[in-house]
Amino acid sequence: MTTAKPTVFVVDDDHAVRDSLQVLFKTAGIESKAYGSADAFLSAYDPKQPGCLVLDVRMPGMDGVELQQHLISKRIAIPIIFVSGHGDIRMAVEAVQSGAVDFIEKPLRQQVVLEQVRTALAQDAESRRRQSEKDTIEKRLSTLSVREQEVLSLIITGNHNKSIAAQLGISHKTIESHRTNIMRKTEAQNTVHLLRMVSTASAN
Repeated sequence: MTTAKPTVFVVDDDHAVRDSLQVLFKTAGIESKAYGSADAFLSAYDPKQPGCLVLDVRMPGMDGVELQQHLISKRIAIPIIFVSGHGDIRMAVEAVQSGAVDFIEKPLRQQVVLEQVRTALAQDAESRRRQSEKDTIEKRLSTLSVREQEVLSLIITGNHNKSIAAQLGISHKTIESHRTNIMRKTEAQNTVHLLRMVSTASAN
């Protein structure tokens, strides 16, 4: 898991908005970076960097909603807080349905912005923690042999060692050995823990 400090990325073509938000975040002890366009943000952004995106809806070139859809298409799940000077309810609904944390109208209220940014940063941290856990489990499961994977598939469907041995046509003792290896390689504490790990690895 990355140890980089969470950063708020501000994307807005209005330099006054960018400047005021950066002052706000600095005062609150939150790291931030600002960009005047979606293209400038995309050129500099590293998805490994934890954080969230404060994104203006209406900008020249690629607008905020288009940037959101672009990130989704690239499977980049950075939390987004939209800001807009236009009361476009339909656009707000679509943005939130596509996963935005919130849609805030300008002029921006500082406390509201800070609350939503902290919510978004917490959401990003939890998402990255879950992904890191999933990556670790998948790496452990990949060390299982083909036979161990077969045994595991029968374990997770509720079969006991005797039943597994009969289905695979091998001895009960061999199944016990495979099961021991599975627990060791996955570092599962018990069968329930093993089942939870497999469930985590198979989750979207």
